[in-house]
Amino acid sequence: MRRWHPHILAAKLPALRRRARLAQAVRAFFDRRGYTEVETAYAVPTPGEEVHLQIFATERRRPTGEAEALYLHTSPEFAMKKLLASGAGPIFQLARVWRNAEGSDRHTHEFTMLEWYRPQASMTDLMDETEALLRATLPPLVTCRGIACDLSRFERLTMAEAFQRYVGADVLETAGDAAALAAQAGTRLRAAETWEDLFFRLLLERIEPQLGQSHPTFLTHWPAAQAALARRDPADPRVAERFELYVCGLELANAFVELTDAEEQRARFVADRAQRQALYGGPDWPMDEDLLALLPEMGDCAGIALGFDRLVMLAAGVDDIAAVLWTGEPG
Repeated sequence: MRRWHPHILAAKLPALRRRARLAQAVRAFFDRRGYTEVETAYAVPTPGEEVHLQIFATERRRPTGEAEALYLHTSPEFAMKKLLASGAGPIFQLARVWRNAEGSDRHTHEFTMLEWYRPQASMTDLMDETEALLRATLPPLVTCRGIACDLSRFERLTMAEAFQRYVGADVLETAGDAAALAAQAGTRLRAAETWEDLFFRLLLERIEPQLGQSHPTFLTHWPAAQAALARRDPADPRVAERFELYVCGLELANAFVELTDAEEQRARFVADRAQRQALYGGPDWPMDEDLLALLPEMGDCAGIALGFDRLVMLAAGVDDIAAVLWTGEPG
């Protein structure tokens, strides 16, 4: 069965040309701000440590015949942090990344991630810079999936404020207590539902549909347990310095003030690995010892991963991610 016809490209060409111009504008934005564009390996021994992301496995064969298990990375984060700790300065990358078992009108198993890291940056600094990037590369009013979003104002909403406003619950006071959170939210716990399960169900069903509607929304200060790579907020250790950005109802970006405590990061990785194995099984991979050794050398910094394909959807005003992919398909 044929999977490609010339008319497919003809229908998508206006959005794809917008994609090319957007990539140029993004590079110009970071060049003006003194960033260096980098390119890191895609097939790596350690693809990431996210619990719920499925990976693509491959193999490297050496000329001697020896084989080494490799994986297509789910993010260039680990490699970029090593560069940052080694003195690369502010860096960015338009990287291809892979996440198996994903596909919809907003998701694809292979996509482009715009990721950047800025030394000595706070969460506020990074939100300011993200606002500047969107205003520099997108029209003042963007429309996607039937939602018009005005970029003249960005809302900044903490997770605790969002739960209070849209769920009627104190997400920090009830942390770890699924029954208490369910009672405050006026819902019943499902069979074997944990606090984390309920947290994400309420986030998905009641909060996310309210975000990034008439204007973009930063959802900030996530519970510490939901920010495996982020530093705890010195002012309130119950939360981590993490934010997500929503525009036209799309989750566009995920950002952290980076954790640089190697012992704490190792403990989080170990816990995440145990949870991933319990839920999904499958292969495991070596701990990235180089990353852990270099974390203390990074110093204070903040980093962000932004879905470039979704940024193109906003720029081109299209509702399906397939419309902004030169080749390939979302499913």
